[in-house]
Amino acid sequence: MVWLRAVGLLAAAVAFVFGAGSDVTSLAPEFASASGGPVHPEPLAGNVRALGPALLDAAVGQVDAEEAVAVAARRLSPRQLAGQRVIYSYPGLRPPASLLALIRHGEAAGVLFFSANYGSRRQFTSVVRELDAANASATNPVSRYPLLLVTDQEGGIVRRLPGAPEQSEKQTGEIRPLAAAGAAAGRAGAAAAASLASYGLNVDLAPVLDVYRSAGDFDDQYQRSYSDRPSVVAALGARFIAAMQAAHVAATAKHFPGLGAASAQQNTDDVPVTINLPAATLAGTDEHPYPAAIAAGVRLVMLSWARYPQLGSALPAGLSATIVQGLLRGRLGFGGVTITDAISAGALRGYGPVQHRAVLAAGAGMDLILAASMNSAEGTWAAEGLRAALAGGRLSKTGFDAAVAQILSLRQSLRS
Repeated sequence: MVWLRAVGLLAAAVAFVFGAGSDVTSLAPEFASASGGPVHPEPLAGNVRALGPALLDAAVGQVDAEEAVAVAARRLSPRQLAGQRVIYSYPGLRPPASLLALIRHGEAAGVLFFSANYGSRRQFTSVVRELDAANASATNPVSRYPLLLVTDQEGGIVRRLPGAPEQSEKQTGEIRPLAAAGAAAGRAGAAAAASLASYGLNVDLAPVLDVYRSAGDFDDQYQRSYSDRPSVVAALGARFIAAMQAAHVAATAKHFPGLGAASAQQNTDDVPVTINLPAATLAGTDEHPYPAAIAAGVRLVMLSWARYPQLGSALPAGLSATIVQGLLRGRLGFGGVTITDAISAGALRGYGPVQHRAVLAAGAGMDLILAASMNSAEGTWAAEGLRAALAGGRLSKTGFDAAVAQILSLRQSLRS
């Protein structure tokens, strides 16, 4: 099975290197030579012979890594599996002992940081080292996978930590010509990555890919949107993502399928929000930046908590399998990690306690649950809801293992 998958990856790699017209039949002279048959030394065959072993090694290595994370996930206890799908947060300048204990025992995927967690560079980096040390504990069965250490560093006034990017997304989007704006977006992504890495962080909940509609609306009031033109948002978001991830900090495209049409009062953190736009409008405008982000390799996508009834679901996007699985993963082909917005959001007030919300999100296809209330108990509640649903058969073990393997794969890729 591993060999067959490796051959498939090698064939894809050959097609990538030599163009869409290349296929696995181009490897025939190489295989003929190995079996003692005739060799036809055409330039293409020669190139493949030179690259083939390296490409095959890379393909097998990728498959081996995928198998390793799958095995790691299957070896976790139900409590550990549940914890590995939760990003925790905490109040103040020091993480509570209870959170450190969870990390030491493999019951947390990562930690989200806010401005209230920052006192000074020395204090903050000391906390990050403490969290990393807890993760490296011998009692943690996934200690080889770095914690997801996360913050919102979008730019402008939406920055949790001192440092880049100084400009807001809107300021970047207003640069002319567009090529100059693209270069600025790339510099912002690289600078944000360098800043976060200097603190020891490895995930940014940015960029925002919402396409705002009017001055002062939900996104524009804080200059969180690059533009009211979908093509501009797509181009600049992709540049930010590519530059950030080239520096080994994972980017997060948000808020799928788009909050650009929300008014200033339609804040999902506070109230339920319905965006009742036609599916064609959502596809042509709000979803438009996501194919470019996916092509740029974005590692995470955050789903909106707004409802989009014209997309065939009455549920908030992050609770809707129709949107998570059918639209984002199915139609758009996203293969990375999905992450919720804050699980405590006011938009979910009709969906029960945190435990129930986490189960609904996981059932819809969300990988990571963001417990963002700066109360580590909230993360514990979410994890307990997931554990109980797994034990009771409301969430499938196979799907649960796959989600955790996906998360571990992301963590493995962020190893410094």
